[in-house]
Amino acid sequence: MTNLPMPRFVSMKSEEGNVRRGPSLTHRVDWVFKHANLPLQIVAEYGHWRRVQDAEGQGGWMHYSLLSGSRYVIVQEDKVSLYLTPNDAAATRAYAERGALARLGSCELNFCEISAQGAKGWAKKTDLWGVTPDEVRD
Repeated sequence: MTNLPMPRFVSMKSEEGNVRRGPSLTHRVDWVFKHANLPLQIVAEYGHWRRVQDAEGQGGWMHYSLLSGSRYVIVQEDKVSLYLTPNDAAATRAYAERGALARLGSCELNFCEISAQGAKGWAKKTDLWGVTPDEVRD
């Protein structure tokens, strides 16, 4: 056990990762996640195995070596504004589409700075999956 807080967010380290029914190689593979940097939520640990869930709540057990502490989020709403500053009265720098995968930067009480494909700005936490509502990051 890592004694890290749970639940917590991580991301896929590789392009593919087997998701198993239980925490060992003898358990059946239920499906394969196929996207590097896909954000996942760890909800349980057992030895070198982590029980994870994706944004739709699908999940299972993955070996810890397939996961990374690098943080990414998924945009959950249509045409999310990326503001110049963490304030919804600020000018909009760009827009992010539903399903976009973005690197997570700093987070304040209600906003997180995200970046993807050359665009960078502050998005409302409520528009993102992969960050907790009370999370603050420098």
